[in-house]
Amino acid sequence: MSASFAAAYRQLAAAQKGHARGAPGYSVYVNRRVGRMLAAFAFRVGITPNQATAISAVHTFTGLALLLLLPAAWWTGILVALLLALGYAWDSADGQIARLRGGGSLAGEWLDHFVDALKIASLHLVVLLALQLHTPLAGTPWLLIPLAFSVVDVVTFFGMLLNDLLKQKKGVQSTHSRGGGTFLRSMILLPTDFGLLCLVFALWGWTTGFLAVYAVLALINALFLALAAVKWFREISALDREDG
Repeated sequence: MSASFAAAYRQLAAAQKGHARGAPGYSVYVNRRVGRMLAAFAFRVGITPNQATAISAVHTFTGLALLLLLPAAWWTGILVALLLALGYAWDSADGQIARLRGGGSLAGEWLDHFVDALKIASLHLVVLLALQLHTPLAGTPWLLIPLAFSVVDVVTFFGMLLNDLLKQKKGVQSTHSRGGGTFLRSMILLPTDFGLLCLVFALWGWTTGFLAVYAVLALINALFLALAAVKWFREISALDREDG
């Protein structure tokens, strides 16, 4: 643990030259860099990967709790967006801390994915409840948007994990491991980025503006899921044919 902050940061930067084909822009060009700084700091002071995951969860769920407890004001949105973004940055940091420590563990990977699943399953339901409690949209059909967004995000998360799991059973590297991402592709995928969704909460005090952007993201993510599901099914079917 004697490495300096600068040395740890340089080590992580040298190890992360590329990114996965499916990685969207904010995650690659903003969140990874912020996570790298947090990881270098955490490594320097002795924070473990699992502790970083816990810190991520505390930031995220504090933000969601405030969304429920506070009025739909501009300052609420800024505070929630900041907490969610920091939670996402610490989520990036935990894996980078593990890399600095010589590798992660199965338990750490399980914890990371478990917290991610809890976060994804909770976020849109909290939005639904907060809109019901604090905005004029209570009892209107607009509340179906976060419900639909929740279904889309949960299915997308599960589909990605299952796709990689089945490929690994056949000895095929995961998309994340293969890399191959480009700047253009990352920008095209930006609307699917959880980090961008975190920032959208800065509009929370302007209910109409927030819901408009939120609804557009929900629609784009639904279209992405539809296209991705076809692609994933074809890839798994191709592996079946290879065995035949």
